[in-house]
Amino acid sequence: MRLVSTLAAVLATMPIMAASAPIKVGIANDISGPFAAIGAEARDGFNLAIKELNGKLGGLEAEFLQNDMAGSPDQARQLVNRYIKRDKINFFTGPIGSNVALAVGPALFKAKVPYLSNNPGPSQYAGSQCNKYWFAVSYQNDTFHEAAGKMAANHDFSNVFIMAPDYPAGKDALNGFKRGYGKDVISEVYTKLGQIDYAAELAQIRAAKPDAVYIFLPAAMGINFVKQFEAAGLSEDITLVGPGFSADEDVIMAVGEPMVGMYNTSQWAHDLDVDKNKQFVNAFREEYDGRYPSLYAAQAYDVIMAIDAAVRQVDGDINNKDELLDAIKSANYESVRGEFTYGDNNFPIQSYYSRVIDKDDEGRITNKLVDKVFDSYQDMFVSECKM
Repeated sequence: MRLVSTLAAVLATMPIMAASAPIKVGIANDISGPFAAIGAEARDGFNLAIKELNGKLGGLEAEFLQNDMAGSPDQARQLVNRYIKRDKINFFTGPIGSNVALAVGPALFKAKVPYLSNNPGPSQYAGSQCNKYWFAVSYQNDTFHEAAGKMAANHDFSNVFIMAPDYPAGKDALNGFKRGYGKDVISEVYTKLGQIDYAAELAQIRAAKPDAVYIFLPAAMGINFVKQFEAAGLSEDITLVGPGFSADEDVIMAVGEPMVGMYNTSQWAHDLDVDKNKQFVNAFREEYDGRYPSLYAAQAYDVIMAIDAAVRQVDGDINNKDELLDAIKSANYESVRGEFTYGDNNFPIQSYYSRVIDKDDEGRITNKLVDKVFDSYQDMFVSECKM
């Protein structure tokens, strides 16, 4: 009897990490649809981190459920419901679009599943709809654009034409740019999400005669626009400016030479002087045929490392939600962007940089870090968060 009692006492005090059930991460990928090129970059970032961790989280067995939802809010809702009800996921990540993040967030929050965003940072979740189960590992949508507006003002561009798709992130983009720019723009145009023919918009740009055009056109949208912008001969007199989303490796690889000279902003750069970043970039290039990672790959990599660190920090007791959320918020891991902290709304306080597309020492067209635009920058919506 004493032996049984002693054994029961020992078992009761054993760490939760002895549990046999794997930790499950639901990843809603954008492998097809309007963000397919970006989704592929994110997938590669996720998979590199998973490989480096030997498929485990905090040293424990883990299962990474990866499914394509084609950038569709409806498909994403169905997938998330399956993840929650059938697969019993413990963490969620993956979507590229803010419209998808807004669509799936409520179900995840109700189920108390931490959502670590590898990309979208909608203003709603930064402000009035903030939630303790949401963590923007990436950025708040407006901040990239506020940095770009500040960069454009620093370059003394006086006549700026701005353009973005008509969806939540597009509106955040142009509003953010205008705040950072601090002056009136000569034209503000919203296009259809997923649009690939910009003949009408290029005619508007030609008529407006700006000295700079600011675009937020991620993935195929940006690829097609830049090609058509160059073909129309507009690049001779007009400087292109964008957030990193419209000027990163996915666009550069597809467009090539016409990208040279475009300015953009990001909270990360592949040549950022951070030890963990150097390790990540080298590992990524070795894994993926020598190509540079994009910010989407970097952010996805960080998400998996953030989950790993949080699981390790709570000794695998992921069912203790309060301690788990505290562990995620501590951001106690080596990020590829260097150290950062979370604000009260669970959005990062971090630096933003300007980059220019040029050729590196290998003759490869890529981004080069120019300078810092903002230091320890917090989004403007945090005061609306009552969490």
